[in-house]
Amino acid sequence: MISTSVGTDALGPFAEHRRLLFATAYRMLGSVSDAEDILQDAWLTWSRAGRGEVRSPKAYLVRTVTNLALNRLASAAATRESYVGPWLPEPLLTSPDIADETELSESVSMAMLVVLETLGPVERAVFVLREVFGYSHAEIADVLERPEATVRQIAHRARAHVQARRPRYDTDAAERDQVTRSFIAACRGGDLNAVMELLAPDVTSWSDGGGKVAAARRPLHSPGHVARWMLGVLAKPGREALEFRPATINGEQGLIFTVDDRPIGALCYDLLDGRIHSLRFQVNPDKLSGLRPGLGV
Repeated sequence: MISTSVGTDALGPFAEHRRLLFATAYRMLGSVSDAEDILQDAWLTWSRAGRGEVRSPKAYLVRTVTNLALNRLASAAATRESYVGPWLPEPLLTSPDIADETELSESVSMAMLVVLETLGPVERAVFVLREVFGYSHAEIADVLERPEATVRQIAHRARAHVQARRPRYDTDAAERDQVTRSFIAACRGGDLNAVMELLAPDVTSWSDGGGKVAAARRPLHSPGHVARWMLGVLAKPGREALEFRPATINGEQGLIFTVDDRPIGALCYDLLDGRIHSLRFQVNPDKLSGLRPGLGV
């Protein structure tokens, strides 16, 4: 929690830009908990700064958060190499209104965060600042303390990389709502054929348990494998109290799984031509802190 003991002169600018700072850190790191840690560190840096010499608090804070996130990405790489099973970004509850802002919604989608994971740290920083928040090359050069020409090259390379890997999926909210409801009904009823009908022929499912809870250690492919695995998990003893709750997660409708109102997992999926093309289950209990309202992106 950020202390207010240093006075409102420091808190005011930080509070004003907090949403932007969190959004930047989260897109950089794909982690709610890491983004919150970055904001805490940025606050400490800001509260100790000689603010009389800071011409633009916003620029100073964005620079601080970006560079703190770059440092965190460097240390996270080694941790992810030893991670048990697939590594997925942490899900984040978002306002339903974000779905109306197509570019903003796509930039925080789970599919996009997975693509951003394939960028190097500096490429990711440049892409987020340029493509998501519209910073100029000159502004990004100032943030990263690199020549503007170098930033332009990095931005071009990062954009081409993302475009080549950016998934194509449907964003129609009504269709997504119908598929979500049908998916819930099929899973609750244990109807294998109904589940398979909702899945694309080349469907892939990823599950992130992090070694903390049972989850598939490898991606699953094909409607039969994916559907049988899901229904097998739901049929295990003790799952009778499991509830499915539609929610806007990372800018799109997904599902939160709860037991006694406690989130134990989340599902984000990509819809293409009316069928589910990719499913990403986050069930690592250490990565569910974003399933509480009010964080924002």
